[in-house]
Amino acid sequence: MILTLLRYTCRDCSRILLPTARIEQYCDRLKRLGKDKGPDVMRKKLKDIITASKSSGKCPHCKAKQKKIMLEKPSTFFEDDKRISPIEIRSRFEKLNDGDIELFGLNPAAVRPEWMILTVLPIPPVTMRPSITLETGERSEDDLTHKLGDIVRINQRLFENINAGAPEIIVEDLWDLLQYHITTFFDNDVAQLPPARHRSGQPLKTLSERIKSKEGRIRHNLTGKRTNFSARTVISPDPMLGLSEVGVPDIMAMKLTVPERVTEWNINYLKEFVRKGPKSYPGANYVVRPDGKKKKLTDDTVEASVEELQPGYIVERHLMDGDIAMFNRQPSLHRMSMMCHSVRVLPCKTLRLNPAVCFPYNADFDGDEMNLHIPQTEEARAEAELLTLVGTQMISPRYGLSVIGCIQDAISGNYILSRNDFSMSKSEAIDLLASVGVIDVSKLPKKDTVSGKEIFSVLLPDDFSFSGRSRSREEPDVVIKSGRLVSGVMDKNNLGEGSGLLLRNLHKKYGRQFALDVLGKMFKLGIAVLMKRGFTTALSDTDLPQEAKLQIQGVFQRAEQDVTELVAQYNSGRLDILPGRTLRETLELKILEVLNKARDETGKIVAMNVESYSHTVVMAISGARGTPLNLAQMAGCVGQQALRGKRIENGYNGRTLSCFRRDDLSPEARGFIKSSFKSGLKPAEFFFQSVVGRDALMDTALRTPKSGYLYRRLANALQDLKVEYDETVRDSGGRIVQFVYGEDGIDVSKSEGGVLNIKRVVSEVLEK
Repeated sequence: MILTLLRYTCRDCSRILLPTARIEQYCDRLKRLGKDKGPDVMRKKLKDIITASKSSGKCPHCKAKQKKIMLEKPSTFFEDDKRISPIEIRSRFEKLNDGDIELFGLNPAAVRPEWMILTVLPIPPVTMRPSITLETGERSEDDLTHKLGDIVRINQRLFENINAGAPEIIVEDLWDLLQYHITTFFDNDVAQLPPARHRSGQPLKTLSERIKSKEGRIRHNLTGKRTNFSARTVISPDPMLGLSEVGVPDIMAMKLTVPERVTEWNINYLKEFVRKGPKSYPGANYVVRPDGKKKKLTDDTVEASVEELQPGYIVERHLMDGDIAMFNRQPSLHRMSMMCHSVRVLPCKTLRLNPAVCFPYNADFDGDEMNLHIPQTEEARAEAELLTLVGTQMISPRYGLSVIGCIQDAISGNYILSRNDFSMSKSEAIDLLASVGVIDVSKLPKKDTVSGKEIFSVLLPDDFSFSGRSRSREEPDVVIKSGRLVSGVMDKNNLGEGSGLLLRNLHKKYGRQFALDVLGKMFKLGIAVLMKRGFTTALSDTDLPQEAKLQIQGVFQRAEQDVTELVAQYNSGRLDILPGRTLRETLELKILEVLNKARDETGKIVAMNVESYSHTVVMAISGARGTPLNLAQMAGCVGQQALRGKRIENGYNGRTLSCFRRDDLSPEARGFIKSSFKSGLKPAEFFFQSVVGRDALMDTALRTPKSGYLYRRLANALQDLKVEYDETVRDSGGRIVQFVYGEDGIDVSKSEGGVLNIKRVVSEVLEK
């Protein structure tokens, strides 16, 4: 800015280097530009105007000859090789008139150009640069204090040298040194200057470094900060906990406290906590007097504190069952990454949660850690419970289906239970239901043997009807009539998270508390069935009969013949080229097509020949874990390894591995794995698998920060958008972005996949 003002104003009269007529001519244009585009565009336009009219190199007002102004970064100005001192620059700027300043996009009422040259330095208060006492007892000053000390010292030396009439070269050196200290005081990261350092060689952290970057004041201390009354440790699963409970280790419960205000009604209740003190559970750690003084409870102060307790005091008691806590897993990617749970104090040292709640947190138990925050006021507790309790977050705002559902064992257990071939004695069924917390078993039919469907129906309300689809080929239609499961099996399609409308409808019709309770019971029932019946994935589950193995060999032989034929056509130039592709690309695409077809066929052979009720298959078809493709890879063939959407091409010169011939286009040489995982891979096949595995790992490691940063930018761009009372979506300036939210006004969390299912609405009305 200083350079611009020096270049485009006269060195003698300090007027703008434009004739008066031109100034008036451009004033209106620039003002219009300034309103629409802002001062930067205004300044650029002004530079263009002055450059165009500055032909003679003389001032149009006083006819003084202008000299060339240069800036030697960061802060030294030259006029035709002669250095201009800051005093001279300031005296020029003081003569600038207000009208000319406005043309540079500055408001003279708010900022004068001479203010850009400091004559007085504002000193930040001691609170901003506190000194610390080290363990050795000596004081250590803050980086800013060090810098200010340097400035004061050099300033004093400069003052003394000027007064003593020292040679100009010494004064100039000291002046430069003062300028260096001032520059590094504001910004110690200027490209052209060496940074100011401690004696240890570590750069000083001065004003601008404190504010910017991830570790700066804003991102580190204001928008995100370390807090009290919070805990973090490894998580582990506990399916016997309620869905909205969190198991807190007793060691944590004795450190985390909840403040309770003493009143005449609860004084005796709270005295018990104070009497127990901090070492026995449940006790208290602190007592806060009405004047804000905090008193730590110890063995010596307990009795005095009990006597002292009056209405108006606050007792900070230990965390207890039923208290409210916020539970969070990083990275927090959507609002369900931070939910409210009720505390259950348990022994051992990990935080425990129900496995069904893992999906919204994207948590698993391979060493994940999670954070627990204890709200400290009644308002905070009420807000957490009303707005963020697990039950209130069941339906996702992204796709309108339940974000919490049964997983793994619970799905395969309910699948086995609801299959037609499952039955057990009535006494066992009652025992099973009682183990999951179902007391009323009057829905069970009055007969000695009951089916699994009848046992599952006990969990459903009597007036609940539903129709949906399952993954099963035998019973694809799921029908529930008047609270009884008539047909279909319970699998991932209806019990899993983010799929099926069973949980969604229960939530809609009976409310969140009921839906959460039923889901918890369904989860426990699935596990209880497996506990009673047993569930083992055996190695023999993926055994194939000899004839199936021969069929698979036949499929591969045919595929190899087809590939050989395609390569022969390619070499002779007889291959029909696909539109928009080269001859080589066409060959690759056709080979890929043949090999994928072969893999699919082996998959079908495997599916037909593995035992359909083996537990490995049950997991795959119920959606509990794994897919039919995993089965095919274990028993049949692993298939083509694709690297960035193509067969593996690179390696040595003209071949993928040294054990293949040059320009070998056969499936084996380009990453097709004929073996199955069960039979074992050949060395080359194993290597190809490793190549693709590494590519996937790299991709995962790079994708996470990229998408995280992209989302951060997107969230910052959209953070001011909100739906106003007139149903328009507007930004912070009140400008309309959408006339109706989402262009259709549909609340996704109340819809079915973002649309309204008219057929379902009509059928429900007709039923009534």
